[in-house]
Amino acid sequence: MTTASSIDSNEDSPQARHRAAVHASADAERCPLMPTYGPPTVQFVRGEGPYLWDSNDINYLDFLSGIAVTSLGHSHPAVAAAVAEQAKRLLHVSNLFGTEHNGDVAATLDRLIGNGQPAGGQVFFCNSGAEANEAAIKLARRYGGHGRHVVVCAYQSFHGRTLSTLAATGQPTKWEAFQPLPEGFRHVVWNDLGELANTLDETVAAILLEPVQGEGGVNPATVEYFKGVQQLCRERDILFMVDEVQTGLGRTGQWFGFQHFGIEPDVVTMAKALGNGMPIGACWAKASVASAFRPGDHATTFGGQPLATAAARAVLATMQAIGAPDRATEMGEALTTALSRLPYVKEVRGLGLLIAAELDGLDAREVAAECLREGLVVNAVTPSALRITPPLIIEESHIAAAINKLSSSLDTVAERADSSAD
Repeated sequence: MTTASSIDSNEDSPQARHRAAVHASADAERCPLMPTYGPPTVQFVRGEGPYLWDSNDINYLDFLSGIAVTSLGHSHPAVAAAVAEQAKRLLHVSNLFGTEHNGDVAATLDRLIGNGQPAGGQVFFCNSGAEANEAAIKLARRYGGHGRHVVVCAYQSFHGRTLSTLAATGQPTKWEAFQPLPEGFRHVVWNDLGELANTLDETVAAILLEPVQGEGGVNPATVEYFKGVQQLCRERDILFMVDEVQTGLGRTGQWFGFQHFGIEPDVVTMAKALGNGMPIGACWAKASVASAFRPGDHATTFGGQPLATAAARAVLATMQAIGAPDRATEMGEALTTALSRLPYVKEVRGLGLLIAAELDGLDAREVAAECLREGLVVNAVTPSALRITPPLIIEESHIAAAINKLSSSLDTVAERADSSAD
């Protein structure tokens, strides 16, 4: 009989590679981590600004930022100091009690959502983007009432990996292994206002969309689409909920992606960049919508705890001090121009520093792997497109270095493809 132990005795098996990559004991029967990700090829141990160092002390230019998380770069001094100081004072109490940073962070988010003026909303803190979207979905159902619970989302969208946020996610290939998924979600073609209007009926409580579909391939909405969605929502008393988990907090060249489109959403979710690596998420809603929640309707043990909100407070203060949206716009234009000049890049799309480079005839996964060997961190967001989300603190010298590494990687993969074709 073949056992897990005998399979894992092969040093080239996935389990063995995974075990080695996380530096688990060589005599362990298997990798101690569940195989929810493939075996990592690199173990990072240190970071500073836009750079990472692996366990062999090799350095890399990070143009992924933990997927739009470390927008201020790695180990930012202000954030590190805030976390260290808070850790010495208070780590956790129940949300039955108040803590010192929540109010300031919530008020700052409300002002940024209002583009400098209070937007008149309230915030629920949680630990991740999926949890922020869970809160939004529950809020929509509470607001709509029994019989008015459906949330309409777009195909190619991504809203999380929990069961309800997976059901909201418009990627059917991700659904099959976990059927049956929760009911109450519909999906429509992205940027097609007519199809969206046709799916609305008396059971719809909310529409949930991303300003730029991140995991779906970095696909921006159009101004006409988002304005049309808002009009439909206003006419039918449907909530317009905007998922800003990847796009929020300066990444696109505005504080929030929806601000490119001149609309005022009812609910906004965020996470990723809010803690610059410290796990924290938030769900903001207009006060008239947030009041649908009653004490006991929703909760979380760790959401908004002092360590996370201390980090978020430092992140928001630093982002405002450096003018994060303007930096994203300036560096995004420079990076887009440089990418557009590369051979094998046939399209560059996105907003600010949330960018995809669509490749011409090359496998994006092979290119991303070659970039890593060159010392550049990016990822394949689709089989044909690279996602590029560097820290907002990058300079033109970092862009030049990244373009050199990417150009070399493209040439290597193209030569390899030509050789295999021969």
